[in-house]
Amino acid sequence: MRRGVVAGTVAGVVSGAPSTVHALVTGGDPFAATAAAGSLVLRTERRPRLIAAAVGVHFAVSIGWGVVLAAVLPRRHTTAWGAVAGLAIAALDLGLVGRRFPMIRALPVAPQVADHVLYGAVVGAVLASGRGSPGPPWRT
Repeated sequence: MRRGVVAGTVAGVVSGAPSTVHALVTGGDPFAATAAAGSLVLRTERRPRLIAAAVGVHFAVSIGWGVVLAAVLPRRHTTAWGAVAGLAIAALDLGLVGRRFPMIRALPVAPQVADHVLYGAVVGAVLASGRGSPGPPWRT
């Protein structure tokens, strides 16, 4: 469980990079995804409250998925399987759950999917590094 918490935390810190970079390059709002995450628990349009709530939501979801992935990802090619798992998590988070929330529905899909894939890959990489893996999965 500890490995999942660590992996989920590390991945949670970096996983928003694709959507943030996309927003900055396209002139979008780099905090839109953060505010949308806050809308999962708050029914307000007050941006500072949504962003504050998003910190807790993102932390809890990141750790939760990290623990799940630590339990189910295979020992070989863990980073690659983590990326695949991130894609599955995106389908669940964005498709099943997210479509019920207008702020999440309004986000560009591709950058959000990229965030999830990166999250899964980073979880896998952190888990692989803690298992004494001989190196990155693309070399094995």
